[in-house]
Amino acid sequence: MAKYRIAWLPGDGIGNDVMDAARIVLDALAVDAEYVPGDVGWEFWRTEGDALPDRTVELLKSTDCCLFGAITSKPKEEAERELVSEQQAKGLVYFSPIVRIRQLLDLHTNLRPCKAYPGNLLNYRDDVDLVVFRENTEGLYSGVEFHPLPDAVRQALLDNHPKMSRFAEVPADEIAISCRIFTRNGCRRIVRQAFEYAKQFGRPSVTVVEKPNVIRETSGMMVREARDIAKEYLGIELWETNVDAMAMWLVKNPQDYSVLVASNMFGDIISDLCAQLVGGLGFASSANIGDNYALFEPTHGSAPKYVGQYKVNPIAMLLTVKLMLDWLGEVSLAQRLEKAIGAVIADAKVRTYDMGGTASTLEVAEAVAGSL
Repeated sequence: MAKYRIAWLPGDGIGNDVMDAARIVLDALAVDAEYVPGDVGWEFWRTEGDALPDRTVELLKSTDCCLFGAITSKPKEEAERELVSEQQAKGLVYFSPIVRIRQLLDLHTNLRPCKAYPGNLLNYRDDVDLVVFRENTEGLYSGVEFHPLPDAVRQALLDNHPKMSRFAEVPADEIAISCRIFTRNGCRRIVRQAFEYAKQFGRPSVTVVEKPNVIRETSGMMVREARDIAKEYLGIELWETNVDAMAMWLVKNPQDYSVLVASNMFGDIISDLCAQLVGGLGFASSANIGDNYALFEPTHGSAPKYVGQYKVNPIAMLLTVKLMLDWLGEVSLAQRLEKAIGAVIADAKVRTYDMGGTASTLEVAEAVAGSL
């Protein structure tokens, strides 16, 4: 029996391309694992009305962790139009399967390293080494939304908040509400994860990225909890920055920052900005971590125009494999893999199109495997 049982979910678009690259490297590392394929993504939404079938949820629960490729998500109306005829008119509503997995398995911490590797001509600068901690199950991605606005919700808001009065006469079908839900526990655990990481790896600061001067209650809660937790970590500075200013400072002087922590949507946006500083989403890995389970995915999309061409950069996926190995406790394998990735980037002989080369997805994976 293999030591690890890993759910294998390529998903949509180029997900299969980059997962094939991951398998080349995992086999070269001789990871003692069984890779169990699962169904997820747009085709299952179209044909079954569910992008995350129950059988896949059960598969996840029977494995140690999950490696995920990419997902296609589309707006509500467009998703409804693409259902097969048998699934039409059933009132089905598309919901991102990756968001559902995060919430179903309480994968509360999204870890996104953004590190510049020497030799990568796409680096904004070579001294960028940022780690973003993004709250993963709450905030604007909690999925609590209304359109049209139910009368009971409107009345409750009118009864409890004076600023709602300006919307009192707006017709129900002309108003939409998305709830930005924070809990104290959600704020505390993501901030604590950021400080624990800083402590473990000798990082000098944690910057909380929010907007409490305008979004007073939710961002305010995050900042207050960060201030409270920071008292437990002497020697690690807590910095507070508004999200709009953070975008500017990251472009201007990213080397001044180390660990960033933010709520769900702000963390999503800021981490993509950080990724561009080190070459783009082709270098951006991520881990979705809970107390007992984790899912690992590159942060790029499904890029349907490239599907099956094996053209895209697999480095993000290979760095995601590195995060998975770290989480499994295979630290030496993770270190070997990162060293091999760095060597291929520095050698500059095998590059995909985005790096100015002509190599395929699998040729880059084979070069990394050879460097091992």
